[in-house]
Amino acid sequence: MQSLILSCPKGLEGLLSDEAQSLGASHLGETVGAIRVAASLETTYRLCLWSRLANRVLLPLTEFSGDTADALYSGLRTVPWHEHIPEGATLLVDFAGRSRDIRNSHFGALRCKDAVVDSFQDAGLARPSIAKQQPDIRLHVRLRKGKVLAAIDLSGESLHRRGYRQSSALAPLKENLAAALLLRADWPGIASRGGALLDPMCGSGTLLIEGAMMAMNIAPGLHRSYWGFSAWRGHDAKLWSALLDEARAIQQKALQRQGPLIRGFDASGKVLDQARDNIRRAGLAEVVNVGRKELSALSRSSLGEQATGLVICNPPYGERLGEQGELLHLYRRLGQALRDDFNGWEAAVFTGNPDLGKRMGLRSYRQYQLLNASIPSKLLLFHCLPEYRVDDPSGEGPVAVSKPLSSGAEMFANRLRKNLKRMEKWRRRESIECYRVYDADMPEYAVAVDCYGNAVHVSEYAAPSSVDDNAAQKRLSEVMDACAQVFEVPVERIALKERRRQRGSAQYERRAPKGETLEVREGQAKVLVNLHDYLDTGLFLDHRPVRLDIAARAKGKRFLNLFCYTAVASVHAGLGGARYTMSVDMSHTYLRWARQNLSLNGLSEIRHRTEQGDARRWLEACEDEYDLILLDPPTFSNSKRMDDVLDTQRDHSWLIEQAMRCLSKEGLLIFSTNKRGFELDASLSERYAVEDRCQWSLDEDFKRRSKPIHYCWYLRHTK
Repeated sequence: MQSLILSCPKGLEGLLSDEAQSLGASHLGETVGAIRVAASLETTYRLCLWSRLANRVLLPLTEFSGDTADALYSGLRTVPWHEHIPEGATLLVDFAGRSRDIRNSHFGALRCKDAVVDSFQDAGLARPSIAKQQPDIRLHVRLRKGKVLAAIDLSGESLHRRGYRQSSALAPLKENLAAALLLRADWPGIASRGGALLDPMCGSGTLLIEGAMMAMNIAPGLHRSYWGFSAWRGHDAKLWSALLDEARAIQQKALQRQGPLIRGFDASGKVLDQARDNIRRAGLAEVVNVGRKELSALSRSSLGEQATGLVICNPPYGERLGEQGELLHLYRRLGQALRDDFNGWEAAVFTGNPDLGKRMGLRSYRQYQLLNASIPSKLLLFHCLPEYRVDDPSGEGPVAVSKPLSSGAEMFANRLRKNLKRMEKWRRRESIECYRVYDADMPEYAVAVDCYGNAVHVSEYAAPSSVDDNAAQKRLSEVMDACAQVFEVPVERIALKERRRQRGSAQYERRAPKGETLEVREGQAKVLVNLHDYLDTGLFLDHRPVRLDIAARAKGKRFLNLFCYTAVASVHAGLGGARYTMSVDMSHTYLRWARQNLSLNGLSEIRHRTEQGDARRWLEACEDEYDLILLDPPTFSNSKRMDDVLDTQRDHSWLIEQAMRCLSKEGLLIFSTNKRGFELDASLSERYAVEDRCQWSLDEDFKRRSKPIHYCWYLRHTK
């Protein structure tokens, strides 16, 4: 029996101790990031070959006091190194620690090397030479609090390097940390009960590969070709060969049996190529299956009849995806899928953003603090059961409002009720959640009233100069009172955008931003709206039919969204199965909002890109081809970031020409504008097949306007 030190990531000491004892070692003690055990040579080899959690297996040769360079040299020179290191072997010293005399690791390693080399020369033996890559012997020396520990690294390099991962995705998860996550989530127990393993953001496949080897009892070290004990004088090649043969036989039997269902998905085709390569190298191509799928498509139905299992993932961190807002909505989408479609399953989320884990709508029953490289992280464990669901604290029910109405307010309330009744069947049939209830139907009440789920939004139109400002204010007050009663919501909870005459052009009164967003639904898409802080809410209700048509047409298409605003059309295209989407806009604010909408729906930026810039200049330089293009320019724009002024009436023909240049032969261009009195250039019909979709594109809540709120045409190349 010999004393060994097994190092591991911080927080895994207890798990490693249990594993070491299961492999035949005796527990001797534990420190931060390491344990001490006693083991025979056979058990030492088993630890190297079978440990899923250890970083290194170290054989201590000496421990002594000394924090000076001379003490370090003297203490190491007394060790009979020739009993462990062959003559002429290559050596590498791994030194860590500092003292007043030893200021850096390079100097410390140099003194250690001198001691070993001089001891060989004292014995009249050929001195070892230094090799920085795969040395015959790797010497591990640590100086801490005046104590020196010197050991031979029997593993040679960290055991997390299994040998199957030749390529990895950005910010890869180390293999032994992945194994620890699976053990903490009780994957071996779930697998033994016939459960499946699913990673919806699998990256290079580390969790899946480790899960397969764990469930099938395959030694994680079988694919390693380099070991630190190979040149060690205490090495028993015959014993090691027998243990390797035993492990290979176990692997062969395991691969002949029916293993658990193990699936992984990722949005990136490039990353999946890496995953498949790693899976093949691990010899698990018949066991682990991966495919390209967005988080938006996460569903248990993709696993067939599988009744239970474990969903485990390591979502991207802020450094990889962008802002916290985008990550928030990714976590919310993941949580929704777990709640809605994986009832009875277990889930494990390893995150460097633990606060976002609280926004998943599920209460974790256990958490583990761990480090992922240098990032403080947590493993959150969930039971996907109704009793663990967390209700949205912002979901307040309707509040009855009984304030008596004036005659004017009562008249306005009656019009709201009439409009709601007229649209009720349509809303129910089409599952419409966001719609316009009133749009200046009565000239004296010049407002638009919109519903976003249970929320109400009122926008005041600019009153003519002939209307007294006090009278306009009184009518607006009546509108708010009527809305409060009809929709059963307090006045202070109704979002209001007021117009007030000011010098220069009229504008909405600017209020202090609240930063509040509301999640609503349109078709399959979830959309974030802000009812208070901006001129618009983030969702143009009148374009609903066009967006839903894009969703129906998008499967397999390359979609381009110019002047994309908050990219709701791109969300519809992505959910409709678009091959990829590109969304272009000048505004940083809207593009940030767009990325949040995409993330909320589980659509990654790998396949659904956003680009900031003048859409005209971008379109002019574009050399790519698209099958479906939405061109919806603003009526007029003179942004400071633009070289000149955009006038849709003047510039639309050029814009359409450029967009058609980028449209595939069988593609469709959708052109839309909200400019009043707009007239389409008649010459466009001579060059393209132009279909007037103006009336079709007006849904029930906008058809009653005396003048259309927008115009819309579908354009195709002529045959």
